[in-house]
Amino acid sequence: MPGISRRLLPERLGRADIRTGLRWKLSAAIALVGALVAVALSLVVHNAARVSMLDSARDLADERVQIAQRNFELSGRPNFPGIRIDDPELPSELREKVEQGRRATYVADHTGKLPDIWAAVPVKDGHVLSLHTHFTDRSTNILNDLDQALVIGSITVVLGGSALGVLIGGQLSRRLRKAATAANQVAKGETDVRVQDAIGGVVRDETDDLARAVDAMTDALQQRLEAERRVTADIAHELRTPVTGLLTAAELLPPGRPTELVLDRAKAMRTLVEDVLEVARLDGASERAELQDIVLGEFVTRRVAAKDPDIEVRVVHESEVTTDPRRLERVLFNLLANAARHGRPPIEVTVEGRVIRVRDHGPGFPEDLLAEGPSRFRTGSRDRAGHGHGLGLTIAAGQARVLGARLTFRNVRPAGAPKHIPAEGAVAVLWLPEHAPTNTGSHPLLPGQ
Repeated sequence: MPGISRRLLPERLGRADIRTGLRWKLSAAIALVGALVAVALSLVVHNAARVSMLDSARDLADERVQIAQRNFELSGRPNFPGIRIDDPELPSELREKVEQGRRATYVADHTGKLPDIWAAVPVKDGHVLSLHTHFTDRSTNILNDLDQALVIGSITVVLGGSALGVLIGGQLSRRLRKAATAANQVAKGETDVRVQDAIGGVVRDETDDLARAVDAMTDALQQRLEAERRVTADIAHELRTPVTGLLTAAELLPPGRPTELVLDRAKAMRTLVEDVLEVARLDGASERAELQDIVLGEFVTRRVAAKDPDIEVRVVHESEVTTDPRRLERVLFNLLANAARHGRPPIEVTVEGRVIRVRDHGPGFPEDLLAEGPSRFRTGSRDRAGHGHGLGLTIAAGQARVLGARLTFRNVRPAGAPKHIPAEGAVAVLWLPEHAPTNTGSHPLLPGQ
């Protein structure tokens, strides 16, 4: 947006920033939660099924030992399959229960083996009837089949959750990308762009709240900038008349050194007022180019010769362009004035096709100008000393925008030289468009573009 400078974030040294999309983060989060839930449910189901099967096996062993008890009491001998009297391998925990006169069952787990199931009951004469069985293969197969089904179900849940995360995250990510694109367009000065319209969609969520907030901020900022622009233009306009009167009065003073000083300062003030007015008009985005067909190399050669005959103009490739000669001359003269004021001779101008390069052999442009572009009322630095109000390059950049052109800046350094090596000159490059801007300031597109 005009008048707003962007600050570069400091480089993060020693860190590697990993950029991932929102859809993948959301997908990973849903998949992780799904996996945790699936594992927890699988463990619960597996343990519940195992406990249920073991309970059934214990109940069956208990029924069998009761039948064996009745047969033993009737016949005096164990006549039921698997029944033993006073088995020495009877677990001690189970023996203690039986010695208390209670019928009991017991499950003995072994690592890597099937659990043993015991049932015991006290009989007459202090004997103990016991039954020792193992967990059946059929139960083991059922558990294995259940575990396999749980694994397949868990994998299905994780994959389904990932797909759902990609779907939901993709939708949200698209809306955020559209919002970011629209916000970047607003930052570049396209104040008619609205983030709310850019994201679209039927379902409303927090993204719409963010879009409305950005649009409201854009409107408020634009109103403030427009108010500041109007105030600046009004002040400059009001100053024009007294400054012109001051200059006229100074010209009537008797010749002498004091008169020269007054005239010099009055002329400088008039130039400043005119520049401020021009910046205000350019900021208003209401300027339109008055187009003519010109031969670029010949035009630049004649204008530079009229400005300073000592400046060398080299035409590498001639071309005919459609542009506004007055605004192009303004850009060219401002670049030459900046090179003469802040750089060192020789100043060289090169025309190659639709590209104009202005180079000096001074200390180069300041780093903040290279990073952020021209900024009004900021001029000079430790590297590129000078005076002025910083409006020359600002006006040049504004006029280039009206022409639909692009103005870039760079410093000339020896090949492979690090940044701390002083520059060998500054180069301003004006890239004229292939197609001239229309009366509305836009650029026509050829069929198929």
